[in-house]
Amino acid sequence: MNAEQVRQAYSSVAELYIELFGTSEQVHADDLAFIRRHLAGGSGPVLDLGCGPGHITGYLRSLGVDATGIDMVPEFVAYARKAHPNGRYQLGSMDNLDVVDHSVAGILAWYSLIHLPPQDLDGVLARFRRAVVPSGTVVIGFFYGDEVSAFDHKVVTAYRWPVDEFSARLTRAGFTEVERLQRPSDGTHRPVAAIAAVATEG
Repeated sequence: MNAEQVRQAYSSVAELYIELFGTSEQVHADDLAFIRRHLAGGSGPVLDLGCGPGHITGYLRSLGVDATGIDMVPEFVAYARKAHPNGRYQLGSMDNLDVVDHSVAGILAWYSLIHLPPQDLDGVLARFRRAVVPSGTVVIGFFYGDEVSAFDHKVVTAYRWPVDEFSARLTRAGFTEVERLQRPSDGTHRPVAAIAAVATEG
């Protein structure tokens, strides 16, 4: 599964996706609180990578965060610019993160790494580490399971990770976990998790 296949898959369902997930009110309250705890109140720019319809970028900006949404799906970026005219949204990809090293205070990757083949995760996390300032924060949301495995996501193939394994990958990339959130399946939604981690000094 490559980035272009993922982009095409989301472009094909962009209208429905926006309808289902396009506002911050459709995000679980615990998730918003987790994001707020770790990315609001600081100083410096924050990147929402894989921002989708831009709803969480808009939420962060409503809290005074200097947030920019980046997504590779043109339909999402176009919608975000209309829905949040005072925001900043641009086409782009975490595979080609066009920022100066050590220039951003935080990165949000909220379910935007789920389609990444497991062998590519370390490279992306290393790019995150180069992008953030010393003690910069990353917040990542993902699906969790007992082992790294693929599953049939409604849009395109995705992967679940054991939370400890994902945390270990962050450590390998130069981050230290500071908090995690786990929510088991409720019969409707798959088990989900989030990790907040801070760049290790040095």
